[in-house]
Amino acid sequence: MKRYLAALTAGLTLSLVAAAPADAALTTYCVGTGGAVTVPNDLYVPAGESCALTGTIVTGNVSVAAGGNLVVTGGQFAGDVRIAGNGYFDASDTTVAGPVVLAAGGYGVYLKDAASGAVTVRAKGTTTVDSFLFVEGSSVTGSVNVQAGEVRLDDGTEVSGNVSSTGTYYTDLHDSFVDGTLSVLNSATGSVVCGSSVRGKATFAGNLGGVQLGPNGPLDSCASGGFWGKDVSVTSTTGGVTVDDNIIDGVLTATGNTPVAQIAANNRIRRGVVTDPPAAAAARSAARPAAPRQDDSGKAEQRRVDAVQEATVAGPANL
Repeated sequence: MKRYLAALTAGLTLSLVAAAPADAALTTYCVGTGGAVTVPNDLYVPAGESCALTGTIVTGNVSVAAGGNLVVTGGQFAGDVRIAGNGYFDASDTTVAGPVVLAAGGYGVYLKDAASGAVTVRAKGTTTVDSFLFVEGSSVTGSVNVQAGEVRLDDGTEVSGNVSSTGTYYTDLHDSFVDGTLSVLNSATGSVVCGSSVRGKATFAGNLGGVQLGPNGPLDSCASGGFWGKDVSVTSTTGGVTVDDNIIDGVLTATGNTPVAQIAANNRIRRGVVTDPPAAAAARSAARPAAPRQDDSGKAEQRRVDAVQEATVAGPANL
């Protein structure tokens, strides 16, 4: 009888183990706050929940579900970070070894004094959320590819790959370095590049709100121009084009813009300037005001404050 009960108990145990999800032990759910511990697997923030981490190490990948928030300070993530629609990722003094990907309709990504792999913001599509990518004093290993919302690289940010922007609200670079190419296409309120260096070719085309390279332009205030390692092309842009106090180690092409580009005499352009023929330039000389810009950078701070408060109310996460 004892042998029978033992065999039955063993059989039930095996059945329960087999019925458990195969990956149940490979994912840690985070709701609430966490400290300086090591998560030895993937980390998951459930839909609509908030997780605030300080000094946490994650050895796997990180996922933020729809409407979720992840705020991390002084963390180390060995994998990638993926954020779903209306999700938010906020990282300060944190290293992310893999890529950071914000899905269509994602709320936003904010990186400050951080390091990450490539950063991608998907196109808005049919969603209603206007995404953002704000990066300050951070390094990105790989490329930045953004197809929606507000984009600002600032305060000594370095990108080892290319920066590619299509269909954003605006794409601005202040005091930043891009080791590859820079492409800003079809931006609703244009692009500002000040005090920055771009080693590869730079292309600005089809922007509706103007393009300002350097100070003394209509879109933003800044102290200095930039260095461009190869050709710079600004074409088919409305709202005004200004090029001031730049060093361009290549050809500057400024054609098809309405009004015609204003190129200051203090630029140092090593390989010449290509502009419209006089007749075409005269036809496009009429001034057209730049599209109004709305600086909504405060929404990152507000989302962060709300997320940390929600995580604190939820209490310590079971990490």
